[in-house]
Amino acid sequence: MEKKTSSQESRKLSQIFFPKQLNKVYPIRLHRSSSTSSISSLSSSFSQNSDDSSLTDSLNLADDNFQFALNLISPRDQRREPAVTITNAPHQQQTGEFRRCNWITKNCDKAYIEFHDECWGVPAYDDKKLFELLTLSGLLIDYNWTEILKRKKILRQVFGGFDPTIVAKMEEKEIMEIASNKEILLPDCRVRCIVDNAKCIMTIVRECGSFSCYIWGYVNHKPVINRFKFPRDVPLRTSKADTISKDLIKRGFQFLGPVIVYSFMQAAGLTIDHLVDCHRHSECVRLAQRPWRHL
Repeated sequence: MEKKTSSQESRKLSQIFFPKQLNKVYPIRLHRSSSTSSISSLSSSFSQNSDDSSLTDSLNLADDNFQFALNLISPRDQRREPAVTITNAPHQQQTGEFRRCNWITKNCDKAYIEFHDECWGVPAYDDKKLFELLTLSGLLIDYNWTEILKRKKILRQVFGGFDPTIVAKMEEKEIMEIASNKEILLPDCRVRCIVDNAKCIMTIVRECGSFSCYIWGYVNHKPVINRFKFPRDVPLRTSKADTISKDLIKRGFQFLGPVIVYSFMQAAGLTIDHLVDCHRHSECVRLAQRPWRHL
């Protein structure tokens, strides 16, 4: 009677833990036997070969049922705790790199990737930072982000750290020196444009207290949080950008059409346009939920 019961148990284990789809991975079977010795010998075989790399690789492919079966038939002192599989974070790729917006590829320049990971979409409240991003966005008329970001360091130097107070006081001699700088490659008309925009910012500061207070007022001092899934969903301009652009141009700003203004809004975190599966989306949303800081 005991032998019959043992045979039935072995057959049951074979049906449960060795389905047909595992045959390609495990070309072994639990054969019927009049005793449990065959099961024990199989367990012993697996225990002795547990260090074999090929077997280890195969075990990684086994489902939970098979691992559970091995634990049941192994001696207690040789049982291994089931491996805990840590699922990657929702925004982390299998390679260990964080998932970014689709337009960030392996071929992108390091400066552009750093800009995406550290600046783009982060709410900016300091007038110097806002003036810097406004200026860099304005250069998109002539250059792309990568070309602009590569010159950011030298641009900061020649434009006084993008302090609008300093830039607004620049005279013709300084403008021509900047225009003649071969590292920047900006014609004198573009340099004058940046100086004139700095003067307009100083006018807003006297009127509103700060440029930050003025510009953030358009979004009620809270970033617009979008949840775009695909690059095609991200707009080039919005009605809000149209409104801001019209007022800026009315105040004397130059080269700040709706598309440029929206690029500035994205960079300064007035609108968060990271794709939802980008690791920066949740981080920027968390920063956006902080109380508005008027600096």
